[in-house]
Amino acid sequence: MLTVVGRDGSPLSQAAQAAVESADLVVGEPGLLDGLPLPPNVRRVATTDVIEALQGVDVVEQDVVLVVDGDPGYFGVVRELLEQGHAPEAFPATPQVARAFAQAGLPWEDALVVSARDGHLRQAVNACRAHPKVAVLTGPGAGPAELARALFPVTPRSFVVCENLGGPGERVVYVRPAEATTRPWNNPDVVLVLDNRRALGEAGWSSGPPRAPAGWALPEDAFGDGPGLRPDVRAFVLAKLGPGIGDMVWDVESGDGSVGIECARFGAAVVAVDRDYATCERVRENVRLYGVKVALAAGDVRSTAEHLPRPDAVFLGQGGAEKVRVCAALKPARMVAVVAPGDVQAVLDVLNERGYLPDAIRLQATRLNPPEPPGDPVIVVWGSRDARSAAARPSRTHRPIETIPALPGEADIPPRKA
Repeated sequence: MLTVVGRDGSPLSQAAQAAVESADLVVGEPGLLDGLPLPPNVRRVATTDVIEALQGVDVVEQDVVLVVDGDPGYFGVVRELLEQGHAPEAFPATPQVARAFAQAGLPWEDALVVSARDGHLRQAVNACRAHPKVAVLTGPGAGPAELARALFPVTPRSFVVCENLGGPGERVVYVRPAEATTRPWNNPDVVLVLDNRRALGEAGWSSGPPRAPAGWALPEDAFGDGPGLRPDVRAFVLAKLGPGIGDMVWDVESGDGSVGIECARFGAAVVAVDRDYATCERVRENVRLYGVKVALAAGDVRSTAEHLPRPDAVFLGQGGAEKVRVCAALKPARMVAVVAPGDVQAVLDVLNERGYLPDAIRLQATRLNPPEPPGDPVIVVWGSRDARSAAARPSRTHRPIETIPALPGEADIPPRKA
């Protein structure tokens, strides 16, 4: 039989103690095995990789106990054991995240919990950029210093670094990100990344951050009367961008910041890029209106791109081939651009050359209630680097866009604001 016992420094439960006392083999990290009520003849394996130590072990004919930190079912070994065909019985201790928030004196039902381990540091950082209360499970190469370097000084946050949670060397330290980059840390388990202005959060009926919006694309008058996309076009753009927690989205010259704001409402980290001062001010007003987190970079994307966090998705409200090429060079997973009719083929070619599966559509919506004249058509070009999308559809050469019959008045569509 295979049993997983979680430890947090407190006495074991009766069931967990009975499992340990009857074990033939006990496997766990060295510090976690100390002080356990082990039977005299038990085989004991101290290791930092309990899954690897289990390879080749018969868990049917003998009683095997794995000893791990906290709750093994919460970002723990239970998932991997199930994937390998085991059916373990688990006795959890207090999850590390719960203990971290308790030590910080904060409620955590409104917190976002992410893991920076196993190559997910960048996604964890993006989550910290977008959300006011994030618990980050850390690991080698993805600890307080690495988080702080990525966040500071663009995103003002405070850190609560929790070391050796549940152990004899447990320590909880409150630091600013700049300090976190220089201090030595001893086995940090969890870092709480907090926007102190909103760290208390609001009471709700479910755990985790606020749910995503109930609908896509806010109404036409939601962002004032400045230049921007109509809701029908914006909804299509959002569908192709696919923003979510852990993503970094660039909203480049969208006019009113509406695309970036909508992406932030879905939990993504967002940078809005525009070179017009008045537009930047309008974006700031709309960001404040909706209470989301959107960073603002003033300037042309062709000169600012290399100074911005690497994007997962990019929207260009004014998508000429040169700007698309600059953004595509950074290899975001998804790119979407609104383009003038004469630029469509060039943008398709750029996306295709850069390894994207490109496509384009011409959208024209007519409101029926109350009846209104047809709106101007809008051409949206997009591309995805998702291997599954590429495998699902054969590659193709787009026919020249000039062979598609133009709609009345299409040639008169003015380019978006320069």
